[in-house]
Amino acid sequence: MILPAIAAGVGVAVIAVSANPFIVLAQDAAPEAAQSAPQPAGEPAPPDPAAELAAKRDQTRTELETLSKTISLSSDKVSALKQSIADLEKSAQSIRQALIESAARRKALDKQILASEKKLADLGVKEDGIRRSLHERRGLLAEVLAALQRMGRNPPPALLVTPDDALASVRSAILLGAVVPGIRKETDKLAGDLASLAALQTASTAEKAGLTATMTNGIEEERRMDLLLAENDKLSRSNATELTAERKRSEELAGKATSLEGLVASMESEIASVRDAAAAARQAEENRKLMTDEQRAQAKALADSGVPDKNRIAPAYPFGELKAKLEVPVAGDILRQFGDADGTGHEAMGMTVATNPETVVTAPADGLVVFAGAFRSYGQMIILDTGDGYHLVLSGMDTINTRQGKFVFSGEPLAVMGAKRVASATALALATDRPTLYIEFRKDGKPVDSRPWWTAKDTGKARNDS
Repeated sequence: MILPAIAAGVGVAVIAVSANPFIVLAQDAAPEAAQSAPQPAGEPAPPDPAAELAAKRDQTRTELETLSKTISLSSDKVSALKQSIADLEKSAQSIRQALIESAARRKALDKQILASEKKLADLGVKEDGIRRSLHERRGLLAEVLAALQRMGRNPPPALLVTPDDALASVRSAILLGAVVPGIRKETDKLAGDLASLAALQTASTAEKAGLTATMTNGIEEERRMDLLLAENDKLSRSNATELTAERKRSEELAGKATSLEGLVASMESEIASVRDAAAAARQAEENRKLMTDEQRAQAKALADSGVPDKNRIAPAYPFGELKAKLEVPVAGDILRQFGDADGTGHEAMGMTVATNPETVVTAPADGLVVFAGAFRSYGQMIILDTGDGYHLVLSGMDTINTRQGKFVFSGEPLAVMGAKRVASATALALATDRPTLYIEFRKDGKPVDSRPWWTAKDTGKARNDS
């Protein structure tokens, strides 16, 4: 009575395994694989999880960059975008608000792309781990599959068919009693690995599909921002000649300046638009200090509501009160924090963030653009005067979309990152080819740690990005 049950158990195992098409293919080659499978000479060193994940992220990032180049907007979508811009009220306030909203959507899409990129890399590492495990066990699996195949084709004899089969049945029972538990264990493990592999492949496919849609939306938002910037440029062309002259003068001053302090001082004293705007901002700050407590509370409540005065020429409220409220200007990974080694034997005076190519850079706070252009080893750089003696320095961008003397609002797009990391003094000893944005906060001319100002979701330890 026991022997048929054992034989039936083996038959169930064979049926369960044969139901998987991956194993059917393996069964056909099992006998040959059992003979030819090489046996490892020694135990291989376990892979480094961090290095493996970093390598997979690099591979995933390269694949996504290739994919992004194949995505394009249809002519209907482009026409709809142009029509939506044409329908906007053509005023500086409306265009600026549209730019801020577009930048917020674009940053959100950039964050989604980064999250999907990391998820795909993690799925890829897990998939590689299962494949590696199957490969390392290929000799044992070949023997198991061959045994299951032979049992399926030549089942053990039944006890009560003929009296002559009794001895063979007893021998089969002894053999099966010793072998079946091991075969069952390896069969279950193999089936589980293949099921996990199939689940990971399904999850990767779904993630890639969602990522493609996100990247398409990102390209659409990028095109919308380009159109908005063009409209914004048209509104400010009335004094184009003066702007050209000022830009040339600022380049001369940047060439002569030897430090950020010297650059800011020369700009505020010799560039008319910056000098006038700085004076107006200082006057607005003085007026704010003269407000009653009730008026100050009302102004702060209005600013906190997200709808401060769109015609303001000074920050909505003091920069010192913005701690834990600012968002990092780009979506990316923090590689270096204030105080970390900068690769030259000194401490970093700011933080460095790695981004994806062509990521939008937004103003972290209200401020006056004191400088916008190239400056020494910093590369393309923007300096914002955010009041209260604070200046914010952003460098490493590829294209700047603002100008000196302009007052910008928090969240307003200022620049776009390039395709690769810009070689500069602030990006030394970084093990990455990704574009990197350098951010430095200065109080009364001295660098300070910016971490207290960022929101909780944007803070965290710096990490190396290989």
